[in-house]
Amino acid sequence: LIRMIQHSVARGLAAIAGQTRYCLGTALQGGSRIVAARGPSALPSLAMSSRFASSGEGQIWEFLRTEKRENGVAVVRLHRPDALNALSGPLMGELVSALRNMDNDPEVKAVVLTGSERAFAAGADIKEMKDKNYAEVYKTAMLEAWSEVSDIRKPIVAGVNGFALGGGCELAMMCDIIIAGENAVFGQPEIQLGTIPGAGGTQRLTRVVGKSLAMEMCLTGSRLDAHLAEKRGLVSRVVPTEQTVDEGIKVAEKI
Repeated sequence: LIRMIQHSVARGLAAIAGQTRYCLGTALQGGSRIVAARGPSALPSLAMSSRFASSGEGQIWEFLRTEKRENGVAVVRLHRPDALNALSGPLMGELVSALRNMDNDPEVKAVVLTGSERAFAAGADIKEMKDKNYAEVYKTAMLEAWSEVSDIRKPIVAGVNGFALGGGCELAMMCDIIIAGENAVFGQPEIQLGTIPGAGGTQRLTRVVGKSLAMEMCLTGSRLDAHLAEKRGLVSRVVPTEQTVDEGIKVAEKI
């Protein structure tokens, strides 16, 4: 556990340094996330680009439901209802691919990322992770691909209902704006499994809510309801649960 913590902290510091360089480069060029320091040519090739339905057609992903609206807003719904949208490797692979496609689509100006009313994402897929040892996790850089969500140049609005725990909370924090439904619950409960947040939670949560509350959440597994999350700056506003996605779309339309 000590080695895992040391490795997580080291990788976290490296991630902060990389993100700082990226933000400074963007700011110096007078740009925003839409006009990033890196041009489109720096993005990886999109082997799965043909799977994105530019006309908003049906269900083309196994774990996602995507829709492109005429107003320039794309909506991505996580879809693992039997597992409360637990973030498995295949789901995250699809999500990154879909977001890359949208990032390169000139008709898309912003993305709304959401889940179901019961759960945005209840966390990483524990069943997928439970039998892995430290060496295997290290060699495969198990969660490294998750950070690609934050590399998307177009703004992402998270519409969060229900559980946003562990990796789900970390995924929401990778987005630029978080709109929370009244039933939303945020937390980093990894400590209850004998580990710590591994996808940026120890850094992003600290920057948003402050050191003391972030330490309490990471070391005790305590949670924030929607209104307390708004009070501490984790979300920008709280809306009725049934209006969360619509409010996220309204915000995205204004961008």
